[in-house]
Amino acid sequence: MKNILLVDDDKDLSSSLANLFDSDKFSFQFLEDGTGVVDFVGDHENLDLVMLDVNLPTISGLEVLKDLKERNASLPVIVISGFVSTENAMEAMREGAFEYLTKPFDIERLINTVNKACSQSQQSKSPFTSPVEEQESAEMDEIIGSSSEIVEIAKMVGQVAKTDAAVLIFGESGTGKELVARAIHRNSKRNNNAFLSVNCAALHETLLESELFGHEKGAFTGAYYKRIGKFEQAHSGSLFLDEIGDMSMLTQSKLLRVLQEKKFERVGGNESIDANVRIIAATNKSLVQLMKEGSFRVDLFYRLKVFSIYIPPLRERRSDISILIAHFNTLFSQQLGQPEKTIPKSIMQDLFKYQWPGNVRELENNIHTALVKSKGEKLEREDFPAFDLEESVQEDQTGLLESDYTESFDKLIKPIMPQMIDAYPGKIYHMMEAAFEKSVISACLEYYNGNQVKASETLGISRNTLRDRIARFEIY
Repeated sequence: MKNILLVDDDKDLSSSLANLFDSDKFSFQFLEDGTGVVDFVGDHENLDLVMLDVNLPTISGLEVLKDLKERNASLPVIVISGFVSTENAMEAMREGAFEYLTKPFDIERLINTVNKACSQSQQSKSPFTSPVEEQESAEMDEIIGSSSEIVEIAKMVGQVAKTDAAVLIFGESGTGKELVARAIHRNSKRNNNAFLSVNCAALHETLLESELFGHEKGAFTGAYYKRIGKFEQAHSGSLFLDEIGDMSMLTQSKLLRVLQEKKFERVGGNESIDANVRIIAATNKSLVQLMKEGSFRVDLFYRLKVFSIYIPPLRERRSDISILIAHFNTLFSQQLGQPEKTIPKSIMQDLFKYQWPGNVRELENNIHTALVKSKGEKLEREDFPAFDLEESVQEDQTGLLESDYTESFDKLIKPIMPQMIDAYPGKIYHMMEAAFEKSVISACLEYYNGNQVKASETLGISRNTLRDRIARFEIY
């Protein structure tokens, strides 16, 4: 029997949730307030799971979660909420929640999560210990959005922040990779120390090496003084390496040595310096493709990718657009010392439809520019730079969808068809079908840097089908 405590002030919802499970295998007990949860759990050592609503009458469910985890870190707690909040999701995962689920529930996911949590609990039971001193909550970085993708990212930030694991962040330019990196640092045990960032694409190889490791006086032409590099400056903190895919092979080898040995030397120096730094790297390129081309080290890739986070482009999470617009409208209006301006419904609809190739950064720039240019109480279409390019972009995309793909396939297939007919009569269709399938799946996986969830969604196939094709075609 799996024993579950459900804490929610909504009695009807509690009953409905309990009825989803087989009463012969699951036993539910109910509380409507969070004040007595810790004592209740202390008196019921047979509990396998606590399901905890965020909004309780007298105390936040997140505070209850913190108290429970201080008493018994191994007891799984599923946090549930009636509204989407990236801050709550991040904090819940950082404080050790097994999962964070929002209403209305995906029933299949809910049942699977409960089963998994109970199984984990029954495998490792641990007794209560005395409370430990409450730690001050880390400052939350502001990740704006309510889409399921952003909530998942917030949960991953909370999950990985409490570790020292290296993190590799994938995503197009402008999606907010540095914002996520800062959120990881702010929610980590290193948050009282430095967070420094280096754009690997902006510096020449020699300058980048000096920027990272520092240099001694006279190490090279123009080195008139000793320089302390970012690794020393970020000691006990975090170092964000943006556009890591643009780092030269020589610098990659030196970075790999630092990650392996936790030591480095300044350029031109012999002194070995300890490197107690957490590395968070990001790229808008396919590192898998770069490894195939021989321009990125495989061993460095796996050192950096202990934990990975993919940030989807804004066009794939359009539900965040209106929230971001409201946020930037408020932010820049305050900075400009003017009241917020109205955005007509027709313009909001156009902003929602626009593809946003520059992602959140482009949207931010558009709102800022529009507020500066606007002369009235409401924003006009001509105030937004994005609409100047929209028509030509849409024409390019339409033409590509209508004709270019078929024409490209014809150019590839027709020249090799005679050889195919001679060599593989009776097998051509199935061979070409398999080759096409492998190419499409490989290209999609490379686009998403190996993220199978996003690839399967984009391709329109199930995760199981995708895994089957990866194994069948031996896709790297």
